[in-house]
Amino acid sequence: MSLLWTSDALVAAMDGRPIGSMPEGIVGISIDSRSLQPGDVFFAIKGEAMDGHDFATAAIKAGAGVLVVAEGKLPSLGRLTAPMIVVDDVLAALEKLGVAARARSQAKIIAVTGSAGKTTTKEALRHVLSPVGKVHASAQSFNNHWGVPLTLARMPDDCDYAIFEIGMNHPDEIRPLVRMVRPHVAIITMIAAAHLGFFRNLDEIAKAKAEIFEGLEPDGAVVLNRDDSRWKLLDKMAHAAGIEHVYGFGENARSTFKLLDCELYADHSMITARIGGQDITARVGAPGRHMVQNVLAVLGAAHLVGADMTQVAAALADLSAERGRGKRHVLMHPQGPITLIDESYNANPASMAAAMALLNATPVSGEGRRIAVLGDMLELGEHSAKLHAALADLIVGTETRTVFLGGPEMRDLAEILPADIQTEYRAGAEDLKPVLLSALRPGDVVMVKSSKGIGFVKLVDALLGKFPAQSATNKQT
Repeated sequence: MSLLWTSDALVAAMDGRPIGSMPEGIVGISIDSRSLQPGDVFFAIKGEAMDGHDFATAAIKAGAGVLVVAEGKLPSLGRLTAPMIVVDDVLAALEKLGVAARARSQAKIIAVTGSAGKTTTKEALRHVLSPVGKVHASAQSFNNHWGVPLTLARMPDDCDYAIFEIGMNHPDEIRPLVRMVRPHVAIITMIAAAHLGFFRNLDEIAKAKAEIFEGLEPDGAVVLNRDDSRWKLLDKMAHAAGIEHVYGFGENARSTFKLLDCELYADHSMITARIGGQDITARVGAPGRHMVQNVLAVLGAAHLVGADMTQVAAALADLSAERGRGKRHVLMHPQGPITLIDESYNANPASMAAAMALLNATPVSGEGRRIAVLGDMLELGEHSAKLHAALADLIVGTETRTVFLGGPEMRDLAEILPADIQTEYRAGAEDLKPVLLSALRPGDVVMVKSSKGIGFVKLVDALLGKFPAQSATNKQT
């Protein structure tokens, strides 16, 4: 296996002090002893809840080739004899290594932020660029103050493309991260009421997302949602930041990456889009109008980094979903199949609307029903009650007439839904579980949607546990 970093390069990048007999190099980077692979370097990061130094022995047992530890923690590590690189601050050392990885890379770099669709867009870019070159991308949703430098530090020096997801829930979080990433292309998927509890309004959220402009490489490009209500504000801020290449994607007539035609089906979409003066027709293997919008950004970014668009468009046909982000399962009820749509990873008003539209477009069979299982949308602050209650109009406007609600904020919604919508409310996922499991019947389509902190993934696991699942009927991202 080829080395990710030589030990000499590791020490030099982090300005560290080596102790012990160092290996030639390391093959991977870990901050979690449970997932560490033999030959990895283990960074003993001190987090809010746990300190990586407490897991140094476990890391050695798992096969760590090198430990990166803080000078101040050295006395507490006792008799450990593994090779170590001693630094002043372990997270700062990881950041330095990430910066060094970026400096040595010749890859085309794409950074993605936005209120919804970040991970989906990042994974779609990974998927469509893989046929045309070696791709490196963030694992899961590694988009914060440790996830971004970790992803950078893991970037091989020979990759052709690298995609980074950059998240935030406060101002000034994106700025330091994007200055490490230094993308050639920056995408803002959309501006919506996510993390609104930390901001006064959507304009403030847009301004925080616009921090991504500050790290853009000279002559780099920005890709913005031309259909978004904050397009003008973002466009203005991009030009104020000195960016010359600002492109829009969407249905808007003035979009650079423009949707010309779209046919939505239960398990896929067919689109025609104008990308770089070329009309591209493609099958998108993931259903939903929101997915089409993300794909326009993906096609635009792929064009801007010079990818072969024929191969990119062909790859869209078999996009596959991540767990919690629209992944579909066919559950085998004794009397017939049930379709489960797992949207349990995250929720805000915009993604809730997209998920309800997806449920509405999914056909039921026989006497089946469309069932929405909805949990609280978190981090909405003083706006929370109003935004949860506003979901009533969203639900009434669909064909969904059976709703299961859980979480303290969803009580407001439960109290105002009309009588023709069968509603079950419980305090949380555990209380809701037996009610939901006993209510399902053949032909139903059930969609589970909530913020991650509400724990509705337990409901997904319970459904998969009770009803054996076939492979998904469609692939989604």
